[in-house]
Amino acid sequence: MVSWSSHILPVLAVIGVWFFATGLVAWAANGRRESFAVRLFFAGLAGIGGLLAVLASVRLTGAGGVYLGFAGALAIWAWHELAFLTGGITGPRRHACGPEARGGARFLMASATVIHHEIALAATAAILIAVSWGQPNPIGAQVFALLFALRLLSKFNLFAGVPNASTDILPPHLSYLTSYFGPNRFTPLLAASLIATVVLAGWLGVIAAQAPATGGAATAGSLLFALAALGALEHFFFALPLRDGALWGWAITARDRRAHTNAMRGL
Repeated sequence: MVSWSSHILPVLAVIGVWFFATGLVAWAANGRRESFAVRLFFAGLAGIGGLLAVLASVRLTGAGGVYLGFAGALAIWAWHELAFLTGGITGPRRHACGPEARGGARFLMASATVIHHEIALAATAAILIAVSWGQPNPIGAQVFALLFALRLLSKFNLFAGVPNASTDILPPHLSYLTSYFGPNRFTPLLAASLIATVVLAGWLGVIAAQAPATGGAATAGSLLFALAALGALEHFFFALPLRDGALWGWAITARDRRAHTNAMRGL
């Protein structure tokens, strides 16, 4: 039986955190580059706090422990995202793809733009899985691994090409990444990704609905369902003419205002 506290509230919490946390990271990454070191420092502190939260949550089986592990995983993820978007951890290749690159060579070049970030994510996922292995509450590792898998799938789709590769949130200093995006097209990979993410979200939703309303199992299942559903939504955005700037315009307004001011000064 679906309950407010164990099923509906966790889904609403994920939606709210997704909206505001994404906007906060976008705001921090689109600020003045002189402020990146300070922002990364505080994000690093949040990431350390997130790791401690995950470690503290693995033995807690109630809903409180589930939320603690969930929040900790998101704090770690946010630090990784900010480190990437500020250019702190990306890859050894930091310039645009040449028009002559094709096939495997283009894939290797694209991989070189993000490989350090991917290694850091994979290593963090491995650490969280290791510390959560055999514990009664592995939600922190599950959340981080799910986010990692969904983000990796999104990157493969962008490389192959999607009808709508919205880049409003991408900071100007990472604009070279768009040269590695594939052409605007609907690919079999995108079709398979849409089906897979919807099936995954549905499966997690069934698990959450069937879990006992008491304890943390239903809450954990609902959190994972909501994250998977948002992952499916992101892939639907790839296929629809929607701009992410419409959702997080408040987070990048300062960047646009600064660019307009600089352009006016150049006149």
